[in-house]
Amino acid sequence: MASIVTSTALLSSSNPRVFASASASSDLPKLPSFSQSTIVPSSSSFNGLRSCNTSVSRINKSRSFVVRASSEVPLVGNKAPDFEAEAVFDQEFIKVKLSEYIGKKYVILFFYPLDFTFVCPTEITAFSDRYEEFKNVNTEILGVSIDSVFSHLAWVQTDRKTGGLGDLNYPLISDVTKSISKSYNVLIPDQGIALRGLFIIDKDGVIQHSTINNLAIGRSVDETLRTLQALQYVQENPDEVCPAGWKPGDKSMKPDPKGSKEYFASI
Repeated sequence: MASIVTSTALLSSSNPRVFASASASSDLPKLPSFSQSTIVPSSSSFNGLRSCNTSVSRINKSRSFVVRASSEVPLVGNKAPDFEAEAVFDQEFIKVKLSEYIGKKYVILFFYPLDFTFVCPTEITAFSDRYEEFKNVNTEILGVSIDSVFSHLAWVQTDRKTGGLGDLNYPLISDVTKSISKSYNVLIPDQGIALRGLFIIDKDGVIQHSTINNLAIGRSVDETLRTLQALQYVQENPDEVCPAGWKPGDKSMKPDPKGSKEYFASI
């Protein structure tokens, strides 16, 4: 967990345009120690995940490593929880419904703690600057925090050189009810904000990848894009898997004793 100094500094704001959802959290308590009974599991509770019942869905008669989870934990392998919420895009208020992308696009859904903070704008603008790369692989990006659309709008209208976002290439969603954060298991109950959760959702609406960082740790756009491309590759080539660090153009692997030897012999 981040220290009380780091967490409080991260979430405080001196910007006068921050609305109630942000300013109310400027004096935050120390991060709680989570137990298995809380929404966000602690590291010690991860042992429980190993006992989840899963079923292997075979795309064809060849061996497949596609897993569909049969319970709510972990989220990977399950259908992404649907939601409809207000958002800011192109300096206007719009409605965003996750299910409208299903069957059409992949989705990068990421949560961040609060508007007008410090690590958050570096992530949000980095994804916006690389938006065309995701668009080129048929993927939409959606950012979410518990702030209001009014706070989102004020932040978008603030220049980047003063800690703002400027215009973004994707919507920022308002989760003022905290229902979206809770359904994706990233909500910190005692503070009412979300951890830095990121989910890759495929065109069938299934969560295929997730990462959750603590508040002080920013995420990598490069790794998100690489993971997305690996996912798309194995879905298009269901008899192959991607080894560590795989990138488009790299050699893949056959997931069987004989086929895998061809890969290991080539490295």
